Amino acid sequence: LMYRLAALAAGAHVVAAPERELCADVDALLARVTSRTRILFLANPNNPTGSYLPATELKRLRAGLPDEVLLVIDAAYAEFVGAEDYESGLAMAGRHDNVVVTRTFSKIHGLAALRLGWMFADPAVIDVVNRIRGPFNVSQPAQDAGVAALLDLEHEQRSRAHNDRWLPWLKREMEALGLVVHPSVANFLLVDFPRRPGRDAAAANAFLEAAGIIPRRMEAYGLPDSLRFTVGTEEENRRLVTALARFVEGAA
Repeated sequence: LMYRLAALAAGAHVVAAPERELCADVDALLARVTSRTRILFLANPNNPTGSYLPATELKRLRAGLPDEVLLVIDAAYAEFVGAEDYESGLAMAGRHDNVVVTRTFSKIHGLAALRLGWMFADPAVIDVVNRIRGPFNVSQPAQDAGVAALLDLEHEQRSRAHNDRWLPWLKREMEALGLVVHPSVANFLLVDFPRRPGRDAAAANAFLEAAGIIPRRMEAYGLPDSLRFTVGTEEENRRLVTALARFVEGAA
């Protein structure tokens, strides 16, 4: 969603490729590359589905691109991924000058309010970005916080361990309520609700908001029957499941 808005703001023509079972489809992406294509954006893991392209598919995507097309891999949720076949893209960017990896401090580091991130790419690409970015786009306090976050390995490990425990717990509990929960390697779950009055995603969202729980609605992503839930504290996770159980029982 944000890639499209940013591209349109820059005057670019946006071409979207269909996914396969809520996961990026390498063949569909490559089929839409033309002589006019300049940048291909890929979120890996993807938001809001939590799916990812394994390393073999990521390499196949890059190999199929013309050298003049920049492959930008948004690996915002990379720190949460434990899959052995996952590749964040950093090694690939170190070998190929048309691969860029973007990362953020907003997710596992919890510094979303600072709007801080970083990019790894060929020096020639970095040079172009430096020439077009704003001169004061990152404040000194944000930079200091980012450095401190990178040094705080204990926090990162603790956050990852927490997610490793509670993500599968939430998935099991929600599935036990009869909900369709999509596999995720990130720190959130995409949950489908029945397309029935009083039981659909809109009704669930209204019920949860009334209980003080705010999910992420998915209409803007073309997923009107789904809600996205981020892993919270133990108390928040248990509270969410209890509220969902009340909703499901009341709507039955």
